[in-house]
Amino acid sequence: MSVIDPKLETLIVVSETKNYSAAARVLNLTQPAVSQHISALEKEFDIRIFNRTGNNITLTPLGEILVRYARQMVSISKELAIKIDDEKKHTTSLTIGITHSSEGNLVPEVLATLTKHNPGMTIKIISDSIRNLYDKLSAYEIDLAVVEGKISDDRFSNVLLDTDSLVAVMSKDNPLCKKEVLNIDQIRKERLILRTATSATRNLFAAQLEANNMSLDDFNVILEMDNTAAIKELVKKNIGMSILPKSVVLTELKEKSLVALPIENMNMVTEINLAFLKNYPNRNIIDELVRLYHKIAIIK
Repeated sequence: MSVIDPKLETLIVVSETKNYSAAARVLNLTQPAVSQHISALEKEFDIRIFNRTGNNITLTPLGEILVRYARQMVSISKELAIKIDDEKKHTTSLTIGITHSSEGNLVPEVLATLTKHNPGMTIKIISDSIRNLYDKLSAYEIDLAVVEGKISDDRFSNVLLDTDSLVAVMSKDNPLCKKEVLNIDQIRKERLILRTATSATRNLFAAQLEANNMSLDDFNVILEMDNTAAIKELVKKNIGMSILPKSVVLTELKEKSLVALPIENMNMVTEINLAFLKNYPNRNIIDELVRLYHKIAIIK
């Protein structure tokens, strides 16, 4: 079932591919049909949607507004179809966004347990940066998001799941692993493998450095990546040290394959929040998810 104008779907794909021919291939349309859809929208809203320079196209400011609301309308239409189907089948389908850091902590286990306790429930997990998760949440592309840090956007409500702290993570072969705490000068001499600039982990570390009159430019950062599992594997091989949330390395700490130490004079405590739109209807699901998270966290 779809109640959405197909021209809006065409608009979204063109904005993503930045090319009419590529959009036509994705949509299985002819290029003239794609052009016709965009022209019809421009006429309907009396705006220019794209700036065209040769083969390159970019959204105009008004085009950006139209795309943002088009994404919401398409997502709501898809969500409507899913919820109607759920009601008919007495099932529940959820799409939950998590940050890359959350891939390695309790969250996937909690969500799997939630489906176990609710026969007929299916959950699709999407991993992305915090910024993209907020965009997906506001566009109704996901139902809930698990994010690090405080939520200041008044479009969203949140429930605190947990608190976490950033630690220096290293191989058991690193000579520093024998210490009880590290100072920042010791870390400055290490090869660092860090999360990318879009991550809350990286930004919290950078903010603490700035509070101590330092910056990441003062450190030997050899690699930046979003994949925390890959970061841990590289650290295990003693290729470098990393700064990660302690929750991400709990399994490795129990197995004694990695060592995590606090950093002196660095207050790097962060919140783990469950975020959702203020009009989200299924508060009972939120309550059960929070209850399961706390129950599993105590066991761990």
